[in-house]
Amino acid sequence: MKIRRVESRDADAWLRMRQELWPDTGDSHAREIKRFFSGVRRDPLEVLLAFDEGGDAIGFAELSIRSHVDGCSTGRVGYLEGWYVSPAFRRRGVGRSLVAAAEEWARSQGCLEFGSDTPIDNATSAAAHQALGFEETARVHCFRKSL
Repeated sequence: MKIRRVESRDADAWLRMRQELWPDTGDSHAREIKRFFSGVRRDPLEVLLAFDEGGDAIGFAELSIRSHVDGCSTGRVGYLEGWYVSPAFRRRGVGRSLVAAAEEWARSQGCLEFGSDTPIDNATSAAAHQALGFEETARVHCFRKSL
């Protein structure tokens, strides 16, 4: 397995995996990827891809830096915005390797803390985070109301 920064030639593979992680978003993924490669790198600020021995993309980590993260005490926190491993490659260390590479990226950006989140009902993701040393800092239900 190899992990490296995403390149424009990886756009189709990144798009496919984003659609698998976050379905039902129309063409917003394609627009966001195009914006990323055009140089508008805010969210995500960086993307790492994992590749199998044959050179096929099998996972990604989308990263940012946030000024505020619940449970963190510094004002510059590396953040795991999106984390995905293709189902056939799960429980083989791909996710762990992506997070380790993401943490190294955050350190290289001057971050002393690293954060992430998952939907409150995603027990599998919560367990994966905890297995990698993340500590749960909060649980939240967010609400909105049209006026």
